[in-house]
Amino acid sequence: MRHGKKVNHLGRQTAHRKAMLANMACSLIEHKRINTTVAKAKALKQFVEPMITKSKSDTTHNRRIVFSKLRQKEAVTELFRDIASKVGDRPGGYTRIIKLGNRLGDNADMAMIELVDYNEIYNADKVKKKTTRRSRRRGGSKTVVTPPVASNEEE
Repeated sequence: MRHGKKVNHLGRQTAHRKAMLANMACSLIEHKRINTTVAKAKALKQFVEPMITKSKSDTTHNRRIVFSKLRQKEAVTELFRDIASKVGDRPGGYTRIIKLGNRLGDNADMAMIELVDYNEIYNADKVKKKTTRRSRRRGGSKTVVTPPVASNEEE
């Protein structure tokens, strides 16, 4: 029975697994999408999403917690500066996993993991929806031209 065993060990020792996830998270923050196996993508999603949530409130304590996991100052800076401002109103679900098929060499299931707000293909329709729609009070741009009224005073 596997009660309470939520961690996928990915065939690695603890230190190797933590270092690998930290490096993959830094690559994801830097490049906004990476290709990896499905199992590593699912483990990375559980690893990186709490850090993105912490980056939404920029405090020294949160920066230290994230830096202790990521171990790269540039990645922490980019996470708190760029990514946090882009995902500020999103309540969760910052990453997306798209399955790509099998790898040629060993037939492993491959996937692409990406940050949701940085994909222009899926977010192209959302940009159009942000335009405000204005209702017109009258039926369009019809202008009524009245001819000048001739007065009887001149006669």
